[in-house]
Amino acid sequence: MSSYRQILYHLVLGTKNRNETIPNTHCEELYRYIGGIVKNKGCTLYQINGIGDHIHLLTDLHPTLSLSDFIKDIKVASSLWMKEQKSFPHWNSWGKGYGAFTCTYREKDRITSYIKRQKEHHKKESFLEEYKRLLKENGIDFDERYLFL
Repeated sequence: MSSYRQILYHLVLGTKNRNETIPNTHCEELYRYIGGIVKNKGCTLYQINGIGDHIHLLTDLHPTLSLSDFIKDIKVASSLWMKEQKSFPHWNSWGKGYGAFTCTYREKDRITSYIKRQKEHHKKESFLEEYKRLLKENGIDFDERYLFL
C-alpha cells in the first residue's frame, strides 16, 4: 500500500519583541527566500504574507520533518539571510515562539485568502490581538507574558 498525507499548517512567526523590522518595501524578497527554504524541505508553500512585525505561512509538512525542526530551519536561515541584506537594516531576530495551527484541505482557500489580506487586516486589528484570537479559536491556553519575546 502507498502512503499518502495532507498535513497543512497555518504558521505565524513574530519578530523579537514584536518590533517592526521587516520593511514593507522588501518583504517580497523575504517571502521568496522563505519559499525556497520550504521547497528545499520537500514542502509546499501555499501562501505567505505579513506586516513589519510578523508573517503568516500556509504550508504542508513533509512527513519526514518535525514541525519544530521545520520552523527552526526557516527562522535560522531567514534570520541569517536578512542580517546579510542591506534591505533589512533593523533586523534583529525572530521571537522565540511561534503559532502553528493545523487546518483541513477544505479550509485551504479561506486561510489563503486570510493570509493574502494581512496588510488590510492589520489596519483593524493589531498583531497581538490577532495572535491571541487565533490561539483562542484553536483552543490553545497561553500566558500573555510569553507571547513572542
